This record gives sequence, C-alpha cells and structure tokens, in this order.
Amino acid sequence: KRLEAEHDLRRAIEREEFVVHYQPVVNLHTGELWGLEALVRWNRPERDLVDPGDFIPLAEESGLVVPMGEQVLEEACRRAQEWQLAHPRDPSPVMCVNLSARQIGRPDLAEVVEGVLDETGLDGSCLSLDVTETVYVEALESNTAALDRLTGMGVRISIDDFGTGYSSLAYLKGLPADALKIDRSFVKGLGEEVEDTVLVRMVIELAH
Repeated sequence: KRLEAEHDLRRAIEREEFVVHYQPVVNLHTGELWGLEALVRWNRPERDLVDPGDFIPLAEESGLVVPMGEQVLEEACRRAQEWQLAHPRDPSPVMCVNLSARQIGRPDLAEVVEGVLDETGLDGSCLSLDVTETVYVEALESNTAALDRLTGMGVRISIDDFGTGYSSLAYLKGLPADALKIDRSFVKGLGEEVEDTVLVRMVIELAH
C-alpha cells in the first residue's frame, strides 16, 4: 500500500495534480487584506480533493515533498504577481508559503527561491516562507547561510505552529524571524478559555 501510494504521489507530481488554495490573512486593526497563505491540495482524479495531512507525511518521508514544494512555491508566486498587476495596491499583499523540513534543509534553498522570484517577477519582500517551530530551530543550527541569503533578498520568515515545539526563549532570541503564527490549539479558545486567552496575549507581547 505504501509503495502504491508513493507511486501515485510521484505520478501526481509529474501530472501537476496539486492545486493551491489561498486563505486570506487580514489585518485586525484595519480590516484590510495583509496577505494570503498558499495551501496545497491534491486534486486526485476521480476522487475528492485530498487534504495535506493525508499525503504530506509520505511526501516528506519519500523526499517527493521537494519537487512538490517547488511546484507550489512557483504557482503561489506566479499567482501573487498576477494579482498584484491586476489589483495594484501599496503595500502589496504578502504570499505565505509553507516550507517542509526537507526543503529548508537543502543547501541550494536560497538559489531555488531566488530562481522562482526571478522567473515569476515577484519581489522578495512579497514572499513569506512559513516553517514550523521545531523544523526552524533545527535549520537554524544547520543551514544558517541559506536563511541569511533569503532574508538578504527581502524574503520574510515566519515561525508556524508556535507554542507546540521548543518554545525556548534562548532560541527565540536568536531566530531571524519576522512573524510568529500561534498554533490553532491556543487560538481556538480565545475569549472562552482563560488559559488560552492569557497565553495568546503573552505570546503577542513576546513577539513584539
């Protein structure tokens, strides 16, 4: 079953069966669109859309997440540039794209991102790469050169699912990150659970 699933996944990459959905990121102070988050789905033939939780772990384990991730990054950047040209505004919305552990560990990560930006015409300041907290801390120790080059291009770095990984103040002090994305397990209780509300308020203060 695993080999069959991996074969289907490899074929899906070749046939470009992955589609990207976009979730708006809204500025709560102004109510305006700040950016969009690119979310991958597998448009499997003769089946419903497959959620990432059902195929990302296998893609990560097999290494197929690398070519799949490049397809998603290129599609998201191209779409962001198209929307900017069709609906110009200042500042331009930021496109947020998730990076997997395999992707952020690649020594040529910065070159790949730079190539996609050049090809699509998107400015680096309009791209945010989202990395989960645990993956990011590991990358900080092993691939700092790539992260430094990305930030040098103006690319933003966001720490995703914050609060579920290391959550170490020592790591946070040294992370070259532009944003923290608080894990949904804390956010869903806002205004209802006292503990969640207090924790989220503290993380926001910490982020500032």
